Amino acid sequence: MNGIIVVDKPSGWTSHDVVAKLRGSLKVRRVGHGGTLDPMATGVLPVFLGRATRAAEFCGNADKEYIAGLKLGVVTDTHDITGNVTGVNDATVTKKELLDVIPRFIGSQEQIPPMYSAIKRDGKKLYELARRGIDVPRPAREIDVSDIELLDSGDDGVLLRIVCSKGTYIRTLCNDIGAALGCGGTMSSLRRIRAGVFTVDVAHTLDAVLDAVSETGVEAMIRPVDSLFSEYPPIVLDDGNADRCRHGAAVQVARRTDGRYRFYARDGEFLMLGETDGGAVRVLKNFFGTDGW
Repeated sequence: MNGIIVVDKPSGWTSHDVVAKLRGSLKVRRVGHGGTLDPMATGVLPVFLGRATRAAEFCGNADKEYIAGLKLGVVTDTHDITGNVTGVNDATVTKKELLDVIPRFIGSQEQIPPMYSAIKRDGKKLYELARRGIDVPRPAREIDVSDIELLDSGDDGVLLRIVCSKGTYIRTLCNDIGAALGCGGTMSSLRRIRAGVFTVDVAHTLDAVLDAVSETGVEAMIRPVDSLFSEYPPIVLDDGNADRCRHGAAVQVARRTDGRYRFYARDGEFLMLGETDGGAVRVLKNFFGTDGW
């Protein structure tokens, strides 16, 4: 079984929980996911099966899009509402003040990861240290936030649409926006609506996937691995070049615009993702092989 199931992750499940559940239910040895979601978060979690796990890194590195709730006037140690409250302040903030602050957090920037994260220091995960009351310095990480849109603001909180790079902690972004407003803030909800090319409208609930396993079968839910690369144009190789590709030899194609392409054999088999430079092809990742990897 090879391919991608786009799951709408339920709240309360870790990304690893979803992977472990599907590994057992589908009886597939190789299963991975395309970008971790915190347990409280919901939304798009691409799950890669079999040979398709070779593509998981591309999804993990892709931009993500979220709808985040921000509760102003409350600060927590985890930067979200699941944590311990460390501060409560007056949260009288106008829409104009929000709109004035938000642009500060758009673009390339450095972000200090929260203590409650799975990042390791000296072999220990930071959240393990945090639970013991230990706070250690964390180096800032380069992130890119390409867009923040204010969707709603009122007594019940603030709703933001955020498009960002891999490695961005949305809860820390909420914490930092609250700090910039002078009242503090914590993330109250999080829903991922896009991971790379996969949007929430093509996602299946975990219950629906598990029901399909026991009833109708999940084949109709499995997307081919090349769907992850749909933004890149295809190139069909002749039989000789397709054979060379399968044997790891250099491939040449007619000169065209340099860039990334999907490469196929004449029978439609997806062979690899590659980059052209003149007529030469550099393999980024191959996907041919025997079922059941």
